This record gives sequence, structure tokens and C-alpha cells, in this order.
Amino acid sequence: MMLRLLGPIERTCPVRRRQVGRALSYAALIVLAVVYLAPVIWMALTSLKSPPEATAVPPTLVPARATMESYEALAGPSSDAPVFRWLLNSIVAAAAHALLVLATAAPAAYALARMEFRGKRLVLAAILSTLFIPPIMFLPANYLIVRALGWLDSLPALVVPPAASAFGVFFLRQFFLGLPRELEEAAALDGASRLEVFWKIVLPLSRPALATLAVLSLLSNWNDFLWPIYVLFNPEKLTLSPGLALLQAAHATDYALVTAGAVVASVPILAVFIAAQRYVIEGVARTGLKG
Repeated sequence: MMLRLLGPIERTCPVRRRQVGRALSYAALIVLAVVYLAPVIWMALTSLKSPPEATAVPPTLVPARATMESYEALAGPSSDAPVFRWLLNSIVAAAAHALLVLATAAPAAYALARMEFRGKRLVLAAILSTLFIPPIMFLPANYLIVRALGWLDSLPALVVPPAASAFGVFFLRQFFLGLPRELEEAAALDGASRLEVFWKIVLPLSRPALATLAVLSLLSNWNDFLWPIYVLFNPEKLTLSPGLALLQAAHATDYALVTAGAVVASVPILAVFIAAQRYVIEGVARTGLKG
């Protein structure tokens, strides 16, 4: 009789443990979400406050009277800070940079993953070794190259020099190594050239990895602060990262205006990540097709 009673109890205990574990997991995720979203929410709410309320002590979370004055100041024709012009510059530069990274990294990664040639390991080691060099070390050489090409104070100066992505080559190579060779061999038997195999077989199968690298490259260019300062001189040609620094005055800072500029800078990149998050998660989680 006791054994019959213990049976259902033993079966319900693992179920309860799983339910408790799941509840704790959800609670931890909610706490992490609040921690990460709190600064973003605070920034958005501060941008809707008046300048006195934005610096009030003690601070207020919700604005007493929501106002769009800061956004109107940014978009006004008399504004000294053309934020929306900087936004357009950032969008064009980041998108062009991401496309150029894909165009250069994908063929190089495929060659290192599938083709056999003398010095292959040495080339791969040389590319990977650049990952251990601080990026600021390349700044003087890149500046001299850009100046010699006549690209100073122009869009190519922001797009071309950082496009040689060692991380992109390594990341895509690891993904290509996980793709089944049988598909490429079958296409080759049907008469496809190496370029056709790469374009029609490998790249379509690598969409998650390509999307992930594109988003990471876009973020890198979008957040770059130091390089645009060195190569851009006209305030209207600045991108958002160095441009928003101009919103801070020497003796007083309009925090409502600064946070409004930060919101304008954050919305496009958040939209890109939300749209591409499925591919990013899949690209990071997978190393290729299995089975």
C-alpha cells in the first residue's frame, strides 16, 4: 500500500522541481531584462522632460509634463547640431561598410575553408594575428593612406579602411567549415564552377552567418568615435558618435537635448537588431548544417 502511495509522489516531485526551476529561470530573465532596459527607458523619458526637470534633484522618473522641445530643437532649421544629417551620414556609412565587409570577408573565408594552396596556414595565421593588435595602432597608417588617396573629409574614409575584417574572415571560415561538402561536390559534378558553387550554394546556406557579420560590422562602424574625428573636418559630414559629443557645452549640459540625440541614434540600430535577431542567434549558435 505504501509503495502505491509513494509512486505518484515520486512522479510529481520531478515535475514540481522542473516547474520551480522554470519559474526561477523566468524570474532571472526578467531581472536581467529590467537591468538592461532601465537605462534605455530612463534615457527616453529624460528626452521628454524640460531642461530644468532633467536636472532636478531628486530626479523624477516620469516627466511631469512631456514635451518634444528637445526633438524640435534638434530638427529645427536654426539648430547648431544637424543631428538628422549626422544620422543620415551614419546610416550610409554603416550600411556601405557592412556590405564591403561581406564582399571582402566571404571570398577570403571560403578560400581558406575549402581551397588548398601553398602557405594557406601561414596566411590564416597572419590574418588572425592582427586580432591581437590594438586597433588604435593602425590609425596613423590608415590616416596616411586615406590622405594619399584624397579621401579626407569624405565617405570612403569611413567605409574602406575598416573593411578589412580579420574577425569577419575567421567567423565566416568557421561557418563554411561546418557546411557539408557533399552539396558542393554534387554541384561540381553537374558542371558548376568554383565561383558558381560559392555564389549559388555556399552563400544561400550561410545567410545566418552573413546576417550576423553584417549586424556586427554595422554596429562597429555606427559606434566608431575616434576614426571619424581624425578624417572628418566639416561638421555637416560628421557621423552620430562624434557629432553627439558637440551637444555638450563647455560649462553646462542640456541633458534633455543630449538624451534626445541619443534616442535618435539608438532607434535605427535597435530596429536593425530586432529585424535580424533571428539570424544573429542562429548564426552564433550554429557552426554549419548537421545530419
